[in-house]
Amino acid sequence: RAGRAAGGQASRTGLRAGGRLGRAETVRERIGVAHGRFQPLHLGHLEYLLAAKALCRLLLVGITNPDPSQITQEPAEPRRSAPSSNPCTYYERYVMVERALVRSGVRRAELRVVPFPHSYPERLRYYLPADPLLLLTVYDQWSEVKASRFEALGLRTRVLWRRDQKVTSGSAIRERIARGQPWEHLVPVSTAAVIHEFGIEQRIRELLALVGTAEERP
Repeated sequence: RAGRAAGGQASRTGLRAGGRLGRAETVRERIGVAHGRFQPLHLGHLEYLLAAKALCRLLLVGITNPDPSQITQEPAEPRRSAPSSNPCTYYERYVMVERALVRSGVRRAELRVVPFPHSYPERLRYYLPADPLLLLTVYDQWSEVKASRFEALGLRTRVLWRRDQKVTSGSAIRERIARGQPWEHLVPVSTAAVIHEFGIEQRIRELLALVGTAEERP
């Protein structure tokens, strides 16, 4: 329900200098939820996750498309369901998220990582605590579709920002990897290490090569 959406920008919540809360300010949410596909986790994702953590004491990071059985075709974003768009496993993305946030100063005790099957929004209640605040960013029609689904479920939401352009995208990074172009500058140092550690570069090249081969068939 849209009426339950929590308004306001991230800058309206927090402590004043000296650590005291002003009357117009609110105490941080106990639990906030951010989510993403993180294929792979990049600098734009990290900006979003850190902004979300600043608004809550415990941050739950939901990983979408956790496994192939949880993926459906989405008319607003048809490419997100393709195997070539999902090269990293749930575990690999879990490691990316945890390492990047801990390296950025988030305490492990204030962080949880969970599956987030938003292609089946009715299942989210099995993965989230009661009455969480979903912290969102909006860039395109797909972002709007997700926000409307959450509100239809009666979940509280807050949009951190609306922007026309992204810092980068997972598809751009995967394309750079496949073409042998520089990409490490677009992801956290810890994410680059995970990609190398698990051999994800080669996997991306092989998956995108299969896409190219299929497109060349008559």
